[in-house]
Amino acid sequence: MGDVILEASLQATGQAAGEVRYDVLVIGAGPTGLACAIDAQEAGFRVVLVDKGCLCNSLFHYPAHMTFFTTSELLEIGNIPFPSPNPKPTRVEALEYYRKVATYYRLDVRQYQNVEQVAGADGAFQVLLRDRFGRESVLKAAKLIVATGYYDLPNYLGIPGEDLSKVKHYYDDPHPYSGLDVLIIGGKNSAAIAALELWRHGARVTLVHRGPDIHRHVKYWIKPDIENRIKAGEIGAYFNSSVAEITLDTVQLETSHGKVSLKNDFVFALTGYHPDFEFLASLGVRSEGADRLPICDPETLESNVPGIYLAGVIVAGARTNEIFIENGRFHGRQIAKSLVAKR
Repeated sequence: MGDVILEASLQATGQAAGEVRYDVLVIGAGPTGLACAIDAQEAGFRVVLVDKGCLCNSLFHYPAHMTFFTTSELLEIGNIPFPSPNPKPTRVEALEYYRKVATYYRLDVRQYQNVEQVAGADGAFQVLLRDRFGRESVLKAAKLIVATGYYDLPNYLGIPGEDLSKVKHYYDDPHPYSGLDVLIIGGKNSAAIAALELWRHGARVTLVHRGPDIHRHVKYWIKPDIENRIKAGEIGAYFNSSVAEITLDTVQLETSHGKVSLKNDFVFALTGYHPDFEFLASLGVRSEGADRLPICDPETLESNVPGIYLAGVIVAGARTNEIFIENGRFHGRQIAKSLVAKR
């Protein structure tokens, strides 16, 4: 059925058999996808990238004033130095760096193109795309690399009121929340950083976490800061607690001391994100175990579907704290080596 739909799309868009086919199509134009494209291109393959958003779409949607936890050297791709005057680079610096790398390598990046469907098989994949105006097109490629990350899919709580407009699963900027009652759900890095920034910009902040304390993996320079603010009573905190319901003007908590109702204007549910398992399944990529680890060769990163490779955080399934830009950027080398061996 998928081949029939794609064939109809080919005819509708005027694309004919004999049209240029790419050697490699990379789905996802974040740092890992860019690194994969560069490595494949440097190995002599004709490469195209597609992304449903802009270049490095996830990084673009990070908090505006975000600083990375790592050094600029560990974010480098394509053997291009990442100069930064700061010990740890900012989001703005990273976006500029990756733009320049993409330009230097003349990467063919198709932005705002959502992958609707993939048909075909190893050596002859057909990828149906839809742009932001609903127009369809088809790209053909011998091999696919899926480097879609996970930041687009938040872990929902499934509680009443979560669909209210005041509930956000991404923290952006502290300014709009000054003087307001803000609840932060979570106990890891993103929750701690949001709580501190919001408090320092005049918000009345309360943090709710199902664990007994701030998570042990919170960065060493952040953890004592948030713990001291809580100890001083400057940021409210409920541990071993959860949110039972969100209403227009309150949040209802289930705590170790019983039910608590708090006045509330905004909620940041910073409870993590997950890869697009449904998309992987639609490609035929199987997953196993509680963490839904996609099946792929650890040496080549080729999945159980011949010709489809996985790169970046999706390789670790639900264990999203195992792969970052720092190590995911090397996946392109493994994949390029496999592509060359098969050529």
